Amino acid sequence: MNKKMSINVRKMAIIGMLGAVSAVLGMTPLGFIPIGPTRATTMHIPVIIAAIMEGPMVGALVGLIFGIFSIYQAVANPTPVSFVFLNPIVSIIPRILIGVFTYYVFSFLSNIGNKKTKWLLYLIWFGIIGYLFYGIYKELIDFKSVWTIVFNMVLIFLSVTLAYFTIYKHKNMSYNLIIPAMVGTLTNTFGVLSSIYIFYGERFVEAMGGNIATTGKIILGIGLTNGIPETIIAIIVVTSVVGALKRNK
Repeated sequence: MNKKMSINVRKMAIIGMLGAVSAVLGMTPLGFIPIGPTRATTMHIPVIIAAIMEGPMVGALVGLIFGIFSIYQAVANPTPVSFVFLNPIVSIIPRILIGVFTYYVFSFLSNIGNKKTKWLLYLIWFGIIGYLFYGIYKELIDFKSVWTIVFNMVLIFLSVTLAYFTIYKHKNMSYNLIIPAMVGTLTNTFGVLSSIYIFYGERFVEAMGGNIATTGKIILGIGLTNGIPETIIAIIVVTSVVGALKRNK
């Protein structure tokens, strides 16, 4: 019984810690990182880490904290489109599903092994590094900040290093961390934007100053613009953090 209680206390501590990390990211520039030609949110990453390390329940509860904080931000720091996040179906449900989907994809991939996946890893890392180089190219043309270029160069270095380790050194942590990070990120992006499209579509686009006749295309464009860099940063962070935690554990 004491052992069971200690496990529960540990899980609650992890939920509180990673939930707080997600909230802090939302209140600081670390929550929106320049990557490639766009910016990526990192607030969903603690949910992915929680799900992989501690299971779907912990991941879902950290996602719940993330979603509640989204509602708080919409009330405390409103923008023209903040009204969509007052709806729990938009702000909370997709964030809970991040933890659930991430865990079960991770569990499935861990069980089937790493057979014939090297080509997929090559493709993923090649795409990430290519996107980052494109970001540097765009920044050099439309020069605004040297720090964006420096940050993308750091990410390229990290990507090359992680690509080497995941493909050649630690094959057991290759795609069974990378793909869950992708699934968790896309669950957030697709879940939030599809809910916005269903419930608020034209009103959301109008608040952004867009043409409501192209509502679907605009929301899809937002998904691609945000989804790609957010997936990249999630892969880099999750592979690094979870890999290190599992080795230490």
